[in-house]
Amino acid sequence: MATTMIVLAHPHRRSFAGDWADATARASAAAGHGVLWSDLSDGQFDPQEGAQHFDPDLSAGGFDPLKVHEAAVAAGRLPEDAASEMAKIRQADRIIFHFPIWWFAPPAVLKGWFDRVLMHGALHDVEHRFDRGRCRGKKALFCVTTGANAAESGPDGKEGDTRLLLWPAAQTLRYLGFEIALPEIVHGVHGYHEGAERAALEARLRQVLAAQDELIAGWDARPLIPFNPDADFDAAGRLRRDRPSHSPFIRHEE
Repeated sequence: MATTMIVLAHPHRRSFAGDWADATARASAAAGHGVLWSDLSDGQFDPQEGAQHFDPDLSAGGFDPLKVHEAAVAAGRLPEDAASEMAKIRQADRIIFHFPIWWFAPPAVLKGWFDRVLMHGALHDVEHRFDRGRCRGKKALFCVTTGANAAESGPDGKEGDTRLLLWPAAQTLRYLGFEIALPEIVHGVHGYHEGAERAALEARLRQVLAAQDELIAGWDARPLIPFNPDADFDAAGRLRRDRPSHSPFIRHEE
């Protein structure tokens, strides 16, 4: 039986993001999956990493996150909230993230979740990253809303390509060894619609929720975001000239 972890990053539980996460939970349960929840705002997850989360002696010489994480993992003295999240990641076969795009990025609480939970020495280390990541065999999906419309959020849109805005978060998971599915993005979701426009939005959002069963059923066939394998890079870590570029973030120098 597959296990699905749902990570919700929105401060209003009854937002569309929250309703969409609920639809994911229902669809996953109906498919026979185990369901794990991480509602970051409702659970008051603290996104700010720092010495306050660790025993004082671990950062006595100054708070170096990688070193403190590694020492805490080795000593088995992890912050309870981060340890709980790591346990769910290890148990999950797939993670589905639900969040809005705010200021051209995911909400700060999700970035903080990455900072605090994806600990060096536990979910990754120098020898276990990318193709050798500890989360190989797991797959992630971003279910995302934007306030801007689809045209503004495309490759030539003035808001910028939403898929590129999601690339740093996808690369974070790729670093751990995840496969990342192409994101599911719903545009034009905001509270300023009125009259017919509001009715049209609500109808469109109902369709998205109703389609979540189909999305979960088609999980294995969903295309993946392409990334270069480790072999595409030279000894210095640069993309080989004869290897393809899949993103403007990793490209050949002119």
